[in-house]
Parts: sequence; structure tokens; C-alpha cells
Amino acid sequence: MSIKPKLSRFNTQVLQKYQIYNGIFMNLPFDTLSKTVALLPLFYETCKKGFDAGENPTAIVDTFFKKYQARLSAKSQINLLFRFIQYIERQVVLFDAVEDAAFPVVNNMEGIGTLRNLKETAEAENKKQLLQEYLKTFKVRIVLTAHPTQFYPGTVLGIITDLSKAVKEDNLQEINSLLGQLGKTPFFKEKKPTPYDEAVNLIWYLKNVFYHSFGNIYDYAQQNIFDEEEIDNSILNIGFWPGGDRDGNPFVTPQITLNVAKKLKESIIKKYIKDVKYLRRRLTFKGVRERIIELNHQLHNTLLDKENQISLEEFVTELKRIRTLLVTEHQSLYVNKITSLINKTTLFGYHFASLDIRQDSRVHDAMFRNLVAELIENDSDLFPKNFFDLEISKQLKHLSEIKGSIGNIEFKDELAINIVETIRAMKTIQEQNGEIACNRYIISNNQTTLNVLQLFAMLKIIAFSDELTADVVPLFETVPDLIAAPKVMEELYTNPNYRKHLEARGNKQTIMLGFSDGTKDGGYLMANWAIFKAKEAMTEMSRKYDINVIFFDGRGGPPARGGGKTHQFYASLGPTIEDKEIQLTIQGQTISSNFGTLASSQYNMEQLISSGISNSLNDKNLEMSPENKALMDRLAEISYQAYVDFKSHPKFLQYLQHMSTLKYYAKTNIGSRPSKRGKSTELVFSDLRAIPFVGSWSQLKQNVPGFFGVGTALKVYEDNNEFDKVKQLYNESKFFKTLIENSMMSLTKSFFDLTKYMQENKKFGEFWTLIYEEYKTSKRLILKLSGYDTLMENEPVGKSSIEVRESIVLPLLTIQQYALKKIKDLENSTTRDEAQIAIFEKIVTRAMFGNINASRNSA
Repeated sequence: MSIKPKLSRFNTQVLQKYQIYNGIFMNLPFDTLSKTVALLPLFYETCKKGFDAGENPTAIVDTFFKKYQARLSAKSQINLLFRFIQYIERQVVLFDAVEDAAFPVVNNMEGIGTLRNLKETAEAENKKQLLQEYLKTFKVRIVLTAHPTQFYPGTVLGIITDLSKAVKEDNLQEINSLLGQLGKTPFFKEKKPTPYDEAVNLIWYLKNVFYHSFGNIYDYAQQNIFDEEEIDNSILNIGFWPGGDRDGNPFVTPQITLNVAKKLKESIIKKYIKDVKYLRRRLTFKGVRERIIELNHQLHNTLLDKENQISLEEFVTELKRIRTLLVTEHQSLYVNKITSLINKTTLFGYHFASLDIRQDSRVHDAMFRNLVAELIENDSDLFPKNFFDLEISKQLKHLSEIKGSIGNIEFKDELAINIVETIRAMKTIQEQNGEIACNRYIISNNQTTLNVLQLFAMLKIIAFSDELTADVVPLFETVPDLIAAPKVMEELYTNPNYRKHLEARGNKQTIMLGFSDGTKDGGYLMANWAIFKAKEAMTEMSRKYDINVIFFDGRGGPPARGGGKTHQFYASLGPTIEDKEIQLTIQGQTISSNFGTLASSQYNMEQLISSGISNSLNDKNLEMSPENKALMDRLAEISYQAYVDFKSHPKFLQYLQHMSTLKYYAKTNIGSRPSKRGKSTELVFSDLRAIPFVGSWSQLKQNVPGFFGVGTALKVYEDNNEFDKVKQLYNESKFFKTLIENSMMSLTKSFFDLTKYMQENKKFGEFWTLIYEEYKTSKRLILKLSGYDTLMENEPVGKSSIEVRESIVLPLLTIQQYALKKIKDLENSTTRDEAQIAIFEKIVTRAMFGNINASRNSA
């Protein structure tokens, strides 16, 4: 039987099933539901026709009430809007569940980009041995972050999982019950989660998804690529930020870090206990059963911190002994189950995920200064009394050469106490869960060599002495910092003491690059190109000094934050960028959308592995030509200037503050972090976090960070009759093509008819028009560049998914804009009605949930 095209499979398995199950949802016997269900299609049609006719959201909502609900009181009309919001956000959940259930049918789980395809291609090209060599050193690390872009509470995530399973099995009775549960389960969180709550929420994915999907991938590689031989490399691992990421989050304390590490260890041991219990039921053979029972007892004792515990090394050794017994005495019965468990210990150890510590360099500097001041005050000989008066070169020399310990000094300063307890917590976690459990300290906003060596010295004198079993990871974010990064790294590589530390760490240096703040700072094209060039320069620099550089990308979720088609991005980098490891952050709803089910997690991880390795195995993967690099430089520079001018516009911050949902992010209670840095009551651009910044443009359906400046740059070449040069770049450079295709996604998710009314606004009309013109120019020239008639023409399934999601939330977007306009009118009236303002502000905040969830990756 022939396999239907991917779009046909999507239409059958997703669109048609969604319509069927949405019909069931509409007929649930809830008192308030029937009226909502009857009216929502009418409201949707009113919205669609209204925007097609050029009407504004206020007129659309007023028309609907006048035509269909004229007899309702104002209070009843508001209640109906709330019911619409509640119903629509549940429709989004239903669509998520149906799409998740159909994932393995819509996507070819053994097609291009999977491990099977990689293996078969390598075999066909006589490169299997080369593939094995790469997999012995190659790694992919996804780092789960606590960044607040996931609007689903844990209860709803559980419903999505169960609903996906029921949809996959066409279990109508279970679907009916779950839809009923969904209808009554609240989405809104009454209070903000703590960092520990965030960790527990993400550990759900570790236990229910990654434990199994990572295990399956590793088992496949061992069995089919390495022909059952053991692999001396984990290939996959997970990083973890909740409980460790302090950057801008005052609620992350050293004790929370310790608690999260403890929870991670408990969670992985419980998974091992469950697997060992299964083995107890199967390995009932003489000489084996007793050993499995003892293993089970020892793991329980380790979990409960009782006597007769078992270390990770002892656990693995005993499993290998049992495996040998099965081979020699029991015809290899269930050997594959034992091997699979051994493989999981390679992947997850006793740590489950590696907890990263992260803090801003400016905070570090303050911590360092306060620490040193107290040490000098206590007559410590670690620092000379005139340390801060020394030239920078002498400070750097002293920091790199420092020896000794802070001892038992009781510090008084809060910042000094915090850094001391944090670094000691790292050491404690390593002792309890293994070194890999907490062995990286990331310095965000890293600008100088001094930032790195301050931390390097503090790690040594506080807890690690000369055996520093932790890596200092500088994070370069803004465009100027990216330009300065190679010089900073060369100063570190040529520092004899730092170099000695790197040698002890296997001559490896991890460098993190931040897309989110780079895009916020320099715009879409410049951020991506500046990072590409920084990677090239630091690759060359690292190779010069025989250092294996590992790039860790803060890629986030949407294209505006460096995300988009992640595996295509890594496959496009070329030979001038080191690629022995892929490391990237995954956050918010990108975790649930790309890795939320066993199928999607396995598929997307295999795509990442394949993209990194095929980048190395591909003989045609050539360096970008000097002409194309010069063209990229020029495009990025023009785009950058357009974005900087836009950012410098006197109305820029005011527009975000008064016309977007920016100030409402703090009220959603989705993350533990404050919505902005600093304590200023005035909005300061540098204090803006990337997520509320990008998210606010997304809520407006303008998606500025994903395209602004692209159209301006392309138009310069069109105006100069040199557009053929850009076309040649698009056809020759995978990197540029991937950037353009990711920008297409941002443009596809934009809908300027929603906010067209703003062009009549006396204060912000001109500014709105400026954004809209750039959108039109970007869209027109990207279509001209790609040769497509419509955006995302080459991705019909992705385009169709976006169209369905956008149609679901169209009424939601309309309601949100209606409420924002009402708030403005009430604020400008002679007598402020605070109660009414509060009601409409609640509508704005509640509408954010469905909008952001429907976008999956935000923009």
C-alpha cells in the first residue's frame, strides 16, 4: 500500500481528527458550555469578516454583541468573553494532543535525519567506520531551562499526555472523560511557582520522556551502528537550569540548588528501582535472582539514605557481572534488558541531568569585590590590600595564580555569603551525585577576561583548591561582546595557569553564545551572523592553541530567539565552525512541543545528532566563499543599522509599554523570575528580558524580532539592481537559506490586520506604520528571493499547522485587543473606574495563555 504524502497524512490524522474531537468537546453536558459553543462560531465569523473588511477589534466585538447578544447586560457580555477565552485555550490543548498523537504517523520516524537513515547512508557510502569514529566523541546536550514561556500548568500537561494516548488509540470513552476533565481544570496559576516548583515540573519530562527516548536512541546506536559493542561515549546528555540559574532570579538560593540536585538523584534512582523490579520478575534463575534482589535492596537504601547503599560504580559493575552470568549460564536470556539498563546508567548516572549554575557578570563583580573586601578586613593573605588599585594586567595575573583557601571566615555581606554558599553547594553536589552533576558555572553578559578569572579564582579559594573539577563558561550575548569574544578567549588560552586548568579538563573549553539578547540588541540578521562569525573566529583561535572548543547555544524556541528549524541550522554551519558537540537550550513550550512525547523527543534528538554528524561526513559541506561572506557582512550591517534606528526611535519603549502586553507578563504567574532586571519604575531597554520582549511582539502578532531589518537589507540590493547577488547567496549558502526560512516562520505568524487600528493613533500611528512597512518589504522580498508564491510554501505541514492554530486563537486575539483598547479609554476618562480597569486587565492576561500556547514556539 502506498504511503500518502505528508500533508495528506496531516490532514487525515490531525485536521479531521481535531474537528471530530472538537465536536465531542462542544457537546459536553456543562451548564455554561452549550451557550458558549453555540456563540463561538458566530463570534469567529464576525472576527474573520470584520478583519477582512478592515474593521478594528472594538468594532468587531461591538458588532457581535449588537447582532447576537443585544439583550445581555454589560456584565454578562464580559462573562461571555471570559467563557470564550476558557473554551479557546482548551481547544488549543485539544489540537496539541491530536498533533502529538499523530506525530509518528505524520513524520517518517525512519526517514531522512534519523539514526537509521544515517546508518544506511554511511553503509552505502562505505563510511560506517567513519560514523563510528565520530560517535565515539560526538555529543548532543539539550539544556532544559526555567525560562517562563510554558503557560500550561502540570495538571494540563498531564491531560495532554493522556489525551494524546487516547487519541492515538481512538478510545472515545477515554477521550470523552478527558475532555470533560479538561473543561473543568483551571489553567491560571494563583501564585508564581518557586524555582523548586519549576524544577519538579521539568523533572516530569526527564522521568516520563527522556529516560525512555534517550535510552532507545543509545540502544539503537549500540546495536546497529556499533554491532553490540560498548560505546565509550554517552552521545546524549541533559543539562538543567531550574534551581541553578540565578541570572536575574533572586529566588534561587544555594539551598534550593541543593534541594533540586537531591530531587534529581532521587528521581533517577526511582527509575532504576522500577527497572530492577522488572528484572526481578524475569531473572528468576539460580545464581541471578539473589543478586537482583540484593541490588533492589541496595538501591532502596541509597534512595532512603540508609546503610548498605550502592555507589554508581558498584551498581554498574554488578549489572555487568549479572550480564556475564546470563551469557555464560542462561543462554543470554534478557541480556538486552540488562544492557539497556547499563546504557541508562551511562546516560544518567546518579545525577539524571547536569545542573548548571549561571549568574550575571555584573553581579559576580559585586560579589567578588565584597568577598575580597571582607577577606582583606579579616587579614587574609589571599589578596594584597591594594588589589583593586592594581593595573588590570596585575589583577589578572594574581587571580590566575591564586592559591589557598578562605578558611572558616564568617562573612557578613549578603553577596559574599551567597557566592561562598553557591560554590560550596557545587562541591557538595559533586560529592553526592558525581562530578557531572554540577560542573559548569556560566557567566552571562561576559565582557572581559577579568569576568572569567574572577570566578576562576573564587571557585578555587572557596571550595575546589587546585583540583578545580568545574568549567568556567563565558556567555557572550550582545553584538559588541561577540566581537570582543575571540580576544578574551586568546587572553585566557595564553594565560599559563588557566591553560593548565584546561589541560586538566581534557583541553576543552565551553563557550556559550546568546541568541536571545543578541537579537534584542542587534536584530535578527546581525545577531545570527555575529554569532556565526564569532564561532568561526573562536574556532580558529582554539585550533591554533590546540583547544577543543564546544559551543553552547542559547537558542531558545522561536526564530526571534535563535530557534526555528534547529537541526537545519546545525547542518548548515560548515567546516569552519567546531562541531564535535552540539549544545543548546530548550525552554518553555518548545520542550513540550518538540520533546513532549516519546516519539517527538526521539525524532528531534535523532535529527540533532544526524545534523551534527552529517555536517562532518558531508564532502560537499564547503566553507562559505569570501564573496558570500562579504555579502553577509553587508546585509547584516544594513539590517543592524535599520534595527538600531528603530530601537532608538523615541516611541519604541513607549509603544511596548502602552500598546503591547509587556507589563502583563509579570501577572501571568508562569515563572519564578521577575519580568525585568533592575528595580527602576521606568522602562529601561537593558532591563528588558528577552522573553517578555519577544513575547510582547508575538501577542501583537507583529513578531518584529524575527524579521525587522531583513526587508531593508534586501531592498538595498534590489534598488541597486544587485538582487541576483542575494539570490546567489540564498542558493549557495545553507546558513543564509536557513535564516531566511526561519524568518518566514515569524512573518507567517504575523497578522497586522489585528492592530491596523493603531495607524490612526495620534501618538503611535506613524510608529505602527513603520513596522508594517518593514513587514511588507520583508515579506515581498523574501518571496522574491525564495521564488515562492506564499510564505513557507516548502513546508506545507508546518504552514497548515500554523494556520489552524492562528484560526483557533483569532477570537482570543480580538478579545485581547478589545480589552487593551477599553483599558486605554478608561485610563483617559475624567473619572477612572479602577474596578472596570482591573476586569479588562484580567482579560488581557488570561488571553495571553491561549495565544502563546497556540504559537508553540512563541513567534
